[in-house]
Amino acid sequence: MNNMPAPDKPWQQVADSARLYLRPRSPAGPMSPAERDGLVELITCDGGTPTRTQLTRRDVEDWAANCGGTRQARITTLLAQIDSARHPVCGVGLEQPRIMAVVNVTPDSFSDGGKNFDSEVAIRAGREMAAAGADIIDVGGVSTRPGASPPSPAEEMARVLPVIRALAEAGLIVSIDTRRAAVMAAGLDAGGQMINDVSALTADPESLSLAAHSEVPIVLMHMQGDPETMQKAPTYDHVSLDVFDFLEERIAACIAAGVPRHRLIVDPGIGFGKTIPHNLQILRDLALFHGLGCPLLVGLSRKYFIGALSNRAPAAERMPGSIAGALHAI
Repeated sequence: MNNMPAPDKPWQQVADSARLYLRPRSPAGPMSPAERDGLVELITCDGGTPTRTQLTRRDVEDWAANCGGTRQARITTLLAQIDSARHPVCGVGLEQPRIMAVVNVTPDSFSDGGKNFDSEVAIRAGREMAAAGADIIDVGGVSTRPGASPPSPAEEMARVLPVIRALAEAGLIVSIDTRRAAVMAAGLDAGGQMINDVSALTADPESLSLAAHSEVPIVLMHMQGDPETMQKAPTYDHVSLDVFDFLEERIAACIAAGVPRHRLIVDPGIGFGKTIPHNLQILRDLALFHGLGCPLLVGLSRKYFIGALSNRAPAAERMPGSIAGALHAI
């Protein structure tokens, strides 16, 4: 006969094999100062539906200490990474939210229909965005809309390098949006100060080494599949947790290759291989990704799901939903 008493709290029964996550919570009602300073959601997953338990930080720390071993190490690491200061990005401090504006130098962007395909128009657009308050200008020459096919590397460089060079010469912080190491290198030579890779440095075998030697900030984004296939029935076990796991693995790969965590930025990839429910769940769980210990980039402006939630508004009419999404993220 087993005379062991039952745990007095259900979350103390978590299986040893369960994956553990922490999502810091904003206060939702009256609570003590201690609760306000340290309320977290413990998420545990052992193959079935994740269990979510709202706890004070002290409860989580005490539980982890009683468990010891790998469980305590996991909780301690997540808390430390949630608490850690975020390094400035290209000299831009992150003590407040910042804006990355996007210049698509493509003929087929979903959001602007190719209006910035001409380099002079794209340069003017980047300057206007900076004047309007954008902190970083992200320049890309490959459409990542669902179903898009990429141009050749030479064509991609011909599109973006004049724009990157002109904006950098104007004193703007320019991010290079590409999956190709050769374009990354050429963009940095042209004055770019940041790399934004929607494949999280997996699309090109040379990208990881280039990132390690470049000493610039790197955005690691999650995408299921690639732009050509990503919206063909994307599936997940638990979307927020699966995205977290992927980004955690890519951070580990970057650190092993010589890219320190303070140079990494994570992007959960809204709309990249996700259905509308997937996107909404990620937005609900955004604070979860602070457990990765990196700045968080959220790109949702004018995405399809906003149109679907706003009476099928076309991309040009999705600004209200884009603002609402940005405010939610903040």
